[in-house]
Amino acid sequence: MFYGLFLGGFWVLKYVFFIIGARHPVLLSVYWILTSLTIVFAYVFTRVYKMLIGGRIGFFHAWQFGILLYLFSALIVSLLHYVFYRYLAPPDYIARMMDIALSLVREMNLNPQMEDTFGQMPEVTPIRLTIQGIFNNIFYGLILSVPVAAILYRKPTEGFSFNQEEKNQKPNQ
Repeated sequence: MFYGLFLGGFWVLKYVFFIIGARHPVLLSVYWILTSLTIVFAYVFTRVYKMLIGGRIGFFHAWQFGILLYLFSALIVSLLHYVFYRYLAPPDYIARMMDIALSLVREMNLNPQMEDTFGQMPEVTPIRLTIQGIFNNIFYGLILSVPVAAILYRKPTEGFSFNQEEKNQKPNQ
């Protein structure tokens, strides 16, 4: 949760660039650059966690840490997502985004049933978009935590001990 708070704060910062980027497109590129740094932060936080628990971590332990990191970060940034969709975005923002998505489906000439699927979708509301964003971020965490866990579980790292005397003691002979 502690590291998720930091990553979630970072996501809030980058989402602000996304919001402002709607009016100033150059800031959208800053948003995408910051987005690409997410996996770097996940690596750093997982590595620090690994050092705090003694310098060794199993693959599934590191993967689980990454998933939880993304979960708690998603919960933090979801507050801003809801505020944006509910209060900051223009009233027709969600409807316009759905129209754009539908026109993209039509242009791709995929399956005609795809267009019907859009018509049968329940009404898209700010809370539904926020919850969908949480699930999307957790899904990305499931995927992006795999390479981080694969890198970190192999290399033993000098661990951090809260008890300095324990680290300085020499084994009895």
